[in-house]
Amino acid sequence: VQLQASGGGLVQAGASLRLSCAASGLTFSTYAMGWFRQAPGKEREFVAAVSWSGGNTYYADSVKGRFTISRDNAKNTVYLQMNSLKPEDTAVYYCAADGVVEHYRVRVGPREYDYWGQGTQVTVSS
Repeated sequence: VQLQASGGGLVQAGASLRLSCAASGLTFSTYAMGWFRQAPGKEREFVAAVSWSGGNTYYADSVKGRFTISRDNAKNTVYLQMNSLKPEDTAVYYCAADGVVEHYRVRVGPREYDYWGQGTQVTVSS
């Protein structure tokens, strides 16, 4: 299984970025997908998750209203659209796949996720 995250970069506060995560080696449409992030010196934290079909999403309070998670099962890809970026969004962003049984369910705990990508750096300057 491979999860390849891309789309990170250095932007100014208020800008937008779209992260992508291309999956291979798994039946993508039967995995919930999540994005997490980890800033220097901090623990990895949940950002957003989407259910199998994309019908159910969940966000951390810190990104709600600014970030949007979506998926394209035909392309085996999950996206994270990040708008109105803030310096506190600076982190390495990781995508992850959760083999949850229920098609509608999303989970927020990192230990629930089975596979992880390598991460992509997002840096937001003030």
